[in-house]
Amino acid sequence: MRDSFNEINITPLTDIFLVLLIIMMVIAPMLDQQGLNLAVPEIVDKQSVLKDPKIMNFSVTNDNKYYFNNTEILAADLEQTVSDNSKDYPDGLLIQVGDDAEHGAVVKLMDSARNAGVTSISLSR
Repeated sequence: MRDSFNEINITPLTDIFLVLLIIMMVIAPMLDQQGLNLAVPEIVDKQSVLKDPKIMNFSVTNDNKYYFNNTEILAADLEQTVSDNSKDYPDGLLIQVGDDAEHGAVVKLMDSARNAGVTSISLSR
């Protein structure tokens, strides 16, 4: 009679896990994580705040439409609009975001501003 099979051989399973671990250890340093560089605002005196800041005011609505000075801007024209107005507004860009606006719409505006040369971007609700 045959002996019944009472034990599970985990050697092949261990080999597979070790190979996967080695692959992950080799690939992990190669992944280049890109993100946004954020500057935490400093506490400043009220006297040092600019009296008349020249900031571009964009807004992203809940239905992901872009507005600049109460005029709707198409998504394809964002970078051109920011580039054309960046000389008139040297203090940067303020993005007012609706509560239900998508993250991708806000990031698209931020990328367009960065590509147009704007270095100071602020978000507001």
